[in-house]
Amino acid sequence: MTLNMRPLKAIKISLPNQTSQYIRELIENGDYQPGQQLPPEADFARQLGISRPTLREALHSLELEGVITCRHGVGTFVSPSYGKRLENGLEVLESIERMASRNGLKVSMGEASIEERPATINEQIEFGSETALQVLSVARAIYVDEKPAAYLKDVLPLEFLRKEDLRESFHGSILDILINLGQPPLAYSMTKLASVAADPKLAELLGITRHTPLMRLEARLFSRANQVVDYSISHFVPGTFDFHVVRRIVL
Repeated sequence: MTLNMRPLKAIKISLPNQTSQYIRELIENGDYQPGQQLPPEADFARQLGISRPTLREALHSLELEGVITCRHGVGTFVSPSYGKRLENGLEVLESIERMASRNGLKVSMGEASIEERPATINEQIEFGSETALQVLSVARAIYVDEKPAAYLKDVLPLEFLRKEDLRESFHGSILDILINLGQPPLAYSMTKLASVAADPKLAELLGITRHTPLMRLEARLFSRANQVVDYSISHFVPGTFDFHVVRRIVL
């Protein structure tokens, strides 16, 4: 295969990160299909115009993200499941579990950090509370088909959800629990979107490399009484989710 390569040293991010991003683009553009073997390391490095150690670091990053699989003594392959994405309109509020179920994908939860504690000053502001507030904090990594997909953190006043409400059947979705409880009735969510680079802590929690681009959603979930029920910050790993927005023309 002949690749029309762009210069990899023309922009100011690390060369391994540039390389992993470029290889991901090749896969997403169809140059390499799910299950297809990538060129041998020496050939691939020569095609890309980089050293073999740089290529190894880039491939290691892609392997951690589930984009490729490395078979010792055999070669490196595009993951057979790569390209199966969770697609959802941002105008629809739906849990990852429900999205995965619709797409025939398996969702699992990593070790969760669950605690009841006093709210921080910023959290009190988000909840519109002028007095001290006790909250439930739930932070966890979510995996889709055993690949790191997202890191979610929800904070809720204890009047809406307590630690004892999270039974053994809890698989990661606070939204589904609130819907099943039925109280308070939920109405809508206000969400801010941003693109961020994974800091060392997020990289470790998700098993990805530092500076991997992530989609960050910061949301407040409101009840029908217009009260903030849940304040959440979610980071989504590229390659698993396709979010879109339906924009209507105003005449």
